Amino acid sequence: MHASIIIVGGGPVGATLALLLAQKGVATTVLEARKKGTAHSESRALALSFGSRRILEKLGVWASLAPHATAINTIHVSQKGSVGRSILRAYDYKLEALGYVVSYGALSKVLDEAVANTKDVNFVFEASAEAITYSSNNATVTYRQHESSQSLSSALVVLADGGRGLDEIAGMTKQTKEYGHDALISKVSAELPHHNIAYERFTAHGPMALLPNGARDFSLVWTGKKEYVAKLLNLTDEEFLAQFHAEFGDRVGRFVSVTKRMTFPLKLSQLKTTDTPHLVVIGNAAQTMHPVAGQGFNVGLRDAESLAKCIASCSPELLGDEKMLADYRASRQTDTKNGLLFTDFLVNVFSNDIVGVSGLRSVGLGAFDLLKSFKAHLVSKMSFGK
Repeated sequence: MHASIIIVGGGPVGATLALLLAQKGVATTVLEARKKGTAHSESRALALSFGSRRILEKLGVWASLAPHATAINTIHVSQKGSVGRSILRAYDYKLEALGYVVSYGALSKVLDEAVANTKDVNFVFEASAEAITYSSNNATVTYRQHESSQSLSSALVVLADGGRGLDEIAGMTKQTKEYGHDALISKVSAELPHHNIAYERFTAHGPMALLPNGARDFSLVWTGKKEYVAKLLNLTDEEFLAQFHAEFGDRVGRFVSVTKRMTFPLKLSQLKTTDTPHLVVIGNAAQTMHPVAGQGFNVGLRDAESLAKCIASCSPELLGDEKMLADYRASRQTDTKNGLLFTDFLVNVFSNDIVGVSGLRSVGLGAFDLLKSFKAHLVSKMSFGK
């Protein structure tokens, strides 16, 4: 069987690409391993940049998502034990917000509903890709659905499934840097309202991010060495909140509750492709970033937007050829590289407690707060990838 374009992975990045292409009259078949609606209950938080909101507005889904989103109007960056701090405010850059916090489930639901009402998208649930091969003419996906093995071929296959192993696909190598750190994620409630302020707090054990998510709630991402995070996971709720307050401070009063805590290992990785005609990789399948700057998912959405533009401007007979794929990679090189370098820089600088470094970090945060042009550049980068 043949399809115009095949997207492997129907998460938010894959679904966004399918909807962007449908707006341009390009039909797609999306293969998603999970059952229909399974993702709608996922509560983990996503940080959307203002640029990502623009993409979702273009798709016509933002109005449905907005009631479930909490705006980030201010970002407060500090280091424990120092007076140095920096503040970014949306109104200083003529933005409605610096970003938004939504649950993965809420975003998946509005995208799935949009896909269901789009005739040019054939969304196939419970279709688990088992192999992807390619030739000079097309690429083929072999997938399993309901115990039956099937194959689809296309002039272009897009891999947008970040959970899939890629070792068996020829022409692709993944460069990975293991940090030896884990991230603890949870949701905490504070005594005082957050006033739409997100906090990035650097400690001797590693950075923590508090993202406003509800009236008095925050989504928490606390990273550190595996041994340290494992101890945090084993504390009682009362012990955990006490230790968290000791590291974060009392800017929002006491923390009164915490939900279930989960952890996952942290790494920085990028997929390198040498020669993969008719096959392209986007989103978390292409690159994985440390969550310290909240950029990974937003880079993935910009991948989808750029690829949709390349496909729309390509002649059908040249779809998936070397020049088209080279043009796409060139369009994403700077944004992806800068995102990887920036997050790696933050981790290296702010996740150690070498004697003397803490003082330099404090001075650096204070100096950064005075560099208005550099702050504007950073906001543009975080919001739009520019």
